[in-house]
Amino acid sequence: MEKLTLIEFKQSLQEKQPDSEFPVQLKSLWYDGKGDWAGAHAVVDQLNDKASAWVHAYLHRKEGDLWNADYWYSKAGKIRRQLSLEAEWEALVEQFL
Repeated sequence: MEKLTLIEFKQSLQEKQPDSEFPVQLKSLWYDGKGDWAGAHAVVDQLNDKASAWVHAYLHRKEGDLWNADYWYSKAGKIRRQLSLEAEWEALVEQFL
């Protein structure tokens, strides 16, 4: 898969499904970008690697469940930052592109 830019990733949100070559973290963020929190959560919910835990943490932060978010940030080796949700989503997408 050719490396996408953030703009190209956002444009891919017009498609019906995420690119099959996206890593699991990007697939989760893609569903979240489409407004499908439950779908995004389902993609990473059973994964225990640090990258997936970071996305999982963001999703719980977005949900407003900060205790759960902080648990997943800890599993990811991260701390919850005071970014807007949009800025964190973009930072995560760029991390995994």
